[in-house]
Amino acid sequence: MTLLEDARIDLRDIDLYAVATGPGSFTGLRIGIATMQGLAFAAGKSLIGVSGFDALVRAVRGAPAVATWVNAWRGEVFAARYEQDVEVESPTVEKPEALLARITTPTLFVGDAVPVYADVIKRACGDRARLADPAAPALAGTIAQIATECARAGHRPGPDDVRPLYIRRPDPELARDARPVR
Repeated sequence: MTLLEDARIDLRDIDLYAVATGPGSFTGLRIGIATMQGLAFAAGKSLIGVSGFDALVRAVRGAPAVATWVNAWRGEVFAARYEQDVEVESPTVEKPEALLARITTPTLFVGDAVPVYADVIKRACGDRARLADPAAPALAGTIAQIATECARAGHRPGPDDVRPLYIRRPDPELARDARPVR
């Protein structure tokens, strides 16, 4: 609550809550969303979930084609593609090389996986690739802005309406499916 104290804002003065819905780790998403659901529920306020991909695209608004890349570890990235700020390739988790094979037009790459795979991106796309600077912009303000616009447009969901953006199946499911059938 130090941030609120520094800004001289009381928790009761907050009209709307916003939370990033992912992609990210299962535990991180659950904790973040549950925390915000609890705050919004206790205050009787709306909670708007915003995709991290949508926030990344907004942060670099104006680029004709954007590839959002979030580090998924394991040599993979969580990714989605946008053209003119409209999603044209749904969120996925894949190896960078598979994603890059589908990039045929000049594209701006943004997200925390971009510095990790910058050399791979440049090798695969050459002059078609631009890397955002900063590659991983701070998104809290952008998420708040998107949520505010949604609320002003009349979208005021209850706290229990927010769902995480899970792209990768949980490890227990992957392990179960990898076991030989007897």
